[in-house]
Amino acid sequence: MAANPVTKLTEQQYLEIERAAEFKHEFLDGEMVAISGASLRHAIIGGNILGELRSILRGGDCKAINSDLRVRVSASLYSYPDISVVRGKPALADEHQDVLLNPTVIFEVLSASTETYDRGLKFQIYRTNEWLREYILVSQDRVRVEHYVRRDATTWTYRDYMSTNDELIIDSIRASLPLHSIYDGVELEAWSGSTQVQ
Repeated sequence: MAANPVTKLTEQQYLEIERAAEFKHEFLDGEMVAISGASLRHAIIGGNILGELRSILRGGDCKAINSDLRVRVSASLYSYPDISVVRGKPALADEHQDVLLNPTVIFEVLSASTETYDRGLKFQIYRTNEWLREYILVSQDRVRVEHYVRRDATTWTYRDYMSTNDELIIDSIRASLPLHSIYDGVELEAWSGSTQVQ
């Protein structure tokens, strides 16, 4: 007996369902994927980044946006990045004004359940978005920020930050974030034990 084929959703079907849904779902290759809640560390780190960015970018032409706004990365992926930054006027998909098309910077705070996806397939699809200039992965288990910067259509450079003395320089939005601010108030499992970043 042949297996029943899986019916894939169109982008429009996904948006209709998602706009009426009680909980958020990403859209990946025609399928809806539920988004789980975040840990305390994840929430604090995301809040720290968003707060720092909003303070730095206030009054300028860039806007930092939390994870409530959906981003259309491509026809095969709609996601809810932990933090998005858009430079210039936000391009929105339609009159609903709930789908961003032109992220300049995307931050993802890594978790055990999403780390492989965020580093692999998700980043592979993110790279197809012509507006995206920088992709930043932030560990919630230890001090580590991985920074990818687009150089041209096919080339990205990489920098790894692993000290609270480091400063994350985000050229595309003219901003810099000290890692001690990103991890402020977060209890971390250091390489040799448990610490709290002051």
